[in-house]
Amino acid sequence: MICCLSASSHFLRLGLLSSSCVLPTKQKTLMMQSSNCGNPSRLMDFKVKDLTVDKQRLVEVPDNATLADALNTMRIVRFWCQTVANRVRAVPVAAEPGKWLGAGGSMIVESEKETGRAKKQYIGMVTMLDVVAHIAANEGESGLDKKMAAPVSSIIGHCPEGRSLWSLNPNTSVMDCMEMLSKGIHRVLVPLEGNIENIAGPELVESASAYTMLTQMDLISFILHRSSSHLHAILSRSIAHLSAINDTVLALTSQARVKDAIECMSVAMLNAVPIVEASSDGEDHKQLVDGKNRRVVGTFSASDLKGCHLATLRSWLPLNALEFVEKIPRSPLFAHAPGTERELVTCHVTSTLAQVIGMVTTKRVHRVWVVDQNDGLQGLVSLTDIIAALRSALLSTAHHH
Repeated sequence: MICCLSASSHFLRLGLLSSSCVLPTKQKTLMMQSSNCGNPSRLMDFKVKDLTVDKQRLVEVPDNATLADALNTMRIVRFWCQTVANRVRAVPVAAEPGKWLGAGGSMIVESEKETGRAKKQYIGMVTMLDVVAHIAANEGESGLDKKMAAPVSSIIGHCPEGRSLWSLNPNTSVMDCMEMLSKGIHRVLVPLEGNIENIAGPELVESASAYTMLTQMDLISFILHRSSSHLHAILSRSIAHLSAINDTVLALTSQARVKDAIECMSVAMLNAVPIVEASSDGEDHKQLVDGKNRRVVGTFSASDLKGCHLATLRSWLPLNALEFVEKIPRSPLFAHAPGTERELVTCHVTSTLAQVIGMVTTKRVHRVWVVDQNDGLQGLVSLTDIIAALRSALLSTAHHH
């Protein structure tokens, strides 16, 4: 059974945090019995440590870093890593041990390998959705400089994901990892070193000398490269057959402005929304609309804001959102970044799970819009939907065998 510590958010939302306050965070640690499977032949036999073999150490920002610093870190890491697989959409925030407290006193601490002395504590995660919510909050465009100078510790928790810290023991099974990531959790911390190999049972792993981050995309990429007959049978089924389609899709109209798009996404807690053709019946372009059966013309994503320098972002806020999406590939900031082409990524109800997984992994998108033959929006398939459908099918297959 998966359980979690509750986290109250009203202090964060009211902006009452100071360095002496309790920072609401949530930590989940799943522990599995240590076992030696040898060379796993099936996906269900793999463990989390098999997924993190080639992962780099965690890249983080200190709690007193500004929002501008955090965005710059995401941008630099993205270029430094060279590959699209390392595009960064969130960054953990580290602080002195004991400076902040997690919900229920839970902590994820990095310690010295030799002495075990705590060096830093991870207090939360700054995601691009946190950034969008922070930019959208109250003050007008004139307050953008001030907003970018805010410490990241004050930005954690605009959105539930940033307020949560999750960790997974390396010995956790891939199936349990899939269960966790099928609940809408996008990323977890995994200890790279420490005494975790010999620990069995339900104790919390709170300290390690190094961590890495495991994302939904990492998991899906790993699955894609595990070829086996029973997995192929599942991947060859349609997304409709696997119930992987989310039918309700909120959208922006093609007349929405960037400023309104940011505000809408912040309120609805959405990382990305489709842009649909505006109708001529005088609809409100400042609000999200029901996108069902509307023709999709683009995607507006929180991640698109990551590459913007402050002056650029200020000049783009009044722009039409579709113009903004079309400007991105032509911006010098994005000229050498892999995977930034703004091709619209869509599929059909008859598309197989393998085809959709191929799209998300090659195009580095977190969702694919499901359309009909006329590009009319029918729904979406997110990484969360993919993982949930795949896990359900694997369990069903195992049960029948």
